[in-house]
Amino acid sequence: MNKKDVILITGASSGMGRETAIRLAKQSYIVYAAARRIDKLNELKEFGCIPIQLDITNEQDIEHAVSTIEKAHGGIDVLFNNAGVATLGSLEETAIEDAKKLFEVNLFGLAHLTQLVIPSMRKKGAGKIINTSSIAGKVHGPLSSWYVASKHALEGLSSSLRVELKPFGIDVVIIRPGVVSTGLIGTYVDPMINQPENGSYAEMTKVIADWSKSRDNNPKYSSPPSVIADTVLKIIKSKNPKTAYEAGKTSSQMIWSRKLLSDKTLDKMMLRFLKS
Repeated sequence: MNKKDVILITGASSGMGRETAIRLAKQSYIVYAAARRIDKLNELKEFGCIPIQLDITNEQDIEHAVSTIEKAHGGIDVLFNNAGVATLGSLEETAIEDAKKLFEVNLFGLAHLTQLVIPSMRKKGAGKIINTSSIAGKVHGPLSSWYVASKHALEGLSSSLRVELKPFGIDVVIIRPGVVSTGLIGTYVDPMINQPENGSYAEMTKVIADWSKSRDNNPKYSSPPSVIADTVLKIIKSKNPKTAYEAGKTSSQMIWSRKLLSDKTLDKMMLRFLKS
């Protein structure tokens, strides 16, 4: 792909999306940085990014964003589906409405945006769709059933879509971040902590919350968002990208553990961790 390719990045107001938008703009790509709150994107203008308002759960926002870009450039060459949220907590104590909101962002909104981007890619016979999954797309864990479910669903959707679109010259690629410092960990860990202190899952919650917070923005245990930006750039430049990329600390190790260990063995390791 040439250096004037048009790239749309969702969830670009912070973390991995922001870092990737800046990196690609510096590489002379035409980068549309999308987020629910456009005021958080203003500083990206200085790097050459084009801010665009896009709430991934709002169909009108999605349609307007795609239409705007297509009118200006004829289509989108690379779609980086990066927007996502996490809802942590026990299945028992998580409201179904919260779970539905999670799937609206992590799966259905992503799918609707992808649907609208495909036609112009198909007509050109080229394009790349990059979906941010997670190690949770392959590895389960306690107090994360809905998040794990959404990422498992995204992995299945991506794999099926990859085969559907290959005859049209469109690549579908998954990125599985490991522990990456985004500064957002409190947004999903803190609500989990606010569960009843004497609840059935209180002890388990404390272990996981303490572990998560100890790794956020800690270079010993987590990687900077730049590892994702590097991976996205590598995918864009590749004529034949892999179907999936692990990026960030613990990602490769956790994926390999899923391949090598039985369900029961992995469960036992997690239960030992919760008691440590």
